[in-house]
Amino acid sequence: MYFDRSNLSDAQLLSFYRALVYPRLIEEKMLLLLRQGKISKWFSGIGQEAIAVGATLALDTDEWIMPLHRNLGVFTTREMPLDKLLLQWQGSESGYSKGRERSFHFGSQPHHICGMISHLGPQLSIADGIALAHKLRKENKVSLAFTGEGGTSEGEFHEALNVAAVWGLPVIFLIENNGYGLSTPVSEQYNCASLVDKAIGYGMEGIKIDGNNLLEVYQTISTARAYAIQEQKPVLIEAMTFRMRGHEEASGVKYVPPALFEEWGKKDPVIQFETFLLENNLLTANDIKTIREELKHSIEADVAKGLVDTPITVDTHIEINDLYAPAPATVAASGPKTEKRFINALSEGLKQAMEQHPELILMGQDIAEYGGAFKITEGFVELFGRERVRNTPLCESAIVGAALGLSIAGFKSMVEMQFADFVTCGFNQIVNNLAKIHYRWGQPADVVIRMPAGGGVGAGPFHSQSNEAWFTHIPGLKVVYPATPEDAKGLLTAAIADPNPVMYFEHKALYRSISGPVPEEYYTIEIGKARLVQPGDDVSIITYGSGVHWALEYATQHPALSIGILDLRTLLPLDYTAIRDIVAATGKVLVLHEDTLTGGFGAEISAWIAEHCFHLLDAPVTRCASLDTPVPFAGALEKNFLAKSRLDKCIQQLIAW
Repeated sequence: MYFDRSNLSDAQLLSFYRALVYPRLIEEKMLLLLRQGKISKWFSGIGQEAIAVGATLALDTDEWIMPLHRNLGVFTTREMPLDKLLLQWQGSESGYSKGRERSFHFGSQPHHICGMISHLGPQLSIADGIALAHKLRKENKVSLAFTGEGGTSEGEFHEALNVAAVWGLPVIFLIENNGYGLSTPVSEQYNCASLVDKAIGYGMEGIKIDGNNLLEVYQTISTARAYAIQEQKPVLIEAMTFRMRGHEEASGVKYVPPALFEEWGKKDPVIQFETFLLENNLLTANDIKTIREELKHSIEADVAKGLVDTPITVDTHIEINDLYAPAPATVAASGPKTEKRFINALSEGLKQAMEQHPELILMGQDIAEYGGAFKITEGFVELFGRERVRNTPLCESAIVGAALGLSIAGFKSMVEMQFADFVTCGFNQIVNNLAKIHYRWGQPADVVIRMPAGGGVGAGPFHSQSNEAWFTHIPGLKVVYPATPEDAKGLLTAAIADPNPVMYFEHKALYRSISGPVPEEYYTIEIGKARLVQPGDDVSIITYGSGVHWALEYATQHPALSIGILDLRTLLPLDYTAIRDIVAATGKVLVLHEDTLTGGFGAEISAWIAEHCFHLLDAPVTRCASLDTPVPFAGALEKNFLAKSRLDKCIQQLIAW
């Protein structure tokens, strides 16, 4: 094995040796502790340490790395204390994730390491967002994301590489090709000669290297870093290596031909680098023994400190409180109000938010010169420039991931789903990354996802869904659904000011059909507070979005009935106090929403009322929702589908109870 030591001093080479052998010795200790039952699980990187260590050494310490579960060398090279890592691996309250995550599913802002999720691919898109932040700030920095050869089969791999290439992002994608997924060999994973061949399809540089050669990894990453910064382009690197242990220790290695272990054992990265140092008289056999004994002694001392059985103090209040980062105080509305359509209020709110937050980036399909499918961002490019108002390729998942990367790097972002229906393509990033990241390791996800939703416009099954209930089930998200122009503006500005991930629903049928007075100046409305539209004595309607206008229309048409209407405005978190108050006012409650009945958000409201307000009820809680079918296209079918067509029947049944 040839080692290129160009521009590296003897002292650097010796420090590199320590950085390489240290995670190997830790791993050997971990396997012993696993057999002793002192740790519960371990994903071994033995045999491929050179990739993690070499790549980390090649970057500045303030450049973000997106590692995976076999990259102990990233954490040790960034000098994360082993005793605290041990606490993390045990699920201790004193670890990096307060016992909420295991192994390497955590991150650390001070160490510029982003915690992985088990789905692997999303790390690549986060790297895009961080690299975009560097590009916007004109910093000479890169981001680096690890993936395995199995991860290259995921859609996120293709989306992330495409976005990086199209936007010209200084990001390094590093494939650790170790021959197997869990047990699936590469022959069943892809059909190209080399994974690096994929680079040309995205218009980027691709390099294949020996992942067991520490200096080849270091020199290649260093060169790629300089290129990515100078040219403002991404680089794909495929590092060939081999996993000498199972996917994790319980998996075993029976599926691997024994000859492969013999072949790759001769290429062991630690042994090869030791041999190089010995041959160049930089180390003696005695030096190696001394260094290893010194490191083992250090490891034993850290194990003694970190391998402690400390019971977690369980506090439900803390668990719930840590879901969200603290939100800023609301900004009260002041000054005159002007009559505006719903869509104009949204546009004005977004414009004022861009002025209020210079770090806010807008992303979405066709939102730049075209102004978006509904023209909400029309004229924004002229006002704020293409760096801040960004057309995206058609890849929802990568863009949501990039939005999270921007947040990690200190930006705010708004992602416009062209239609709420298309959010399915970004679902994983939203529910597993955005929603959980603050709870997992204290990292806010400062992202708003705008969701043009709802029917009544003859758009058929794939452009008309009311899919808010998909997200109200996910702890860590906030879900907002305004019904009036004033709320549309004030809740949008509040969502953008909030450092937490907000799913912001906008009903398309309200865009140009609803008008109302809207304060001209910048203001915000508190997320999580319902609005009493009107009081009533006979029946209470709890609703949101289009349902508010259906309820108002019905109340106007039936003046003999005293109908109280509560506009929830926010579905997560819910204003339970307001719900209780309107239940108490009439004792008869109708929950109205446009979404389909089964599993709709009305079921949650009904269940909560039955559990907490049963003594206030004079009749069972009634739900009025749309049919349990896809949204049909034909006008007559869509009218029959919508909950509005059953509103009178539901109210009359409730009144008659």
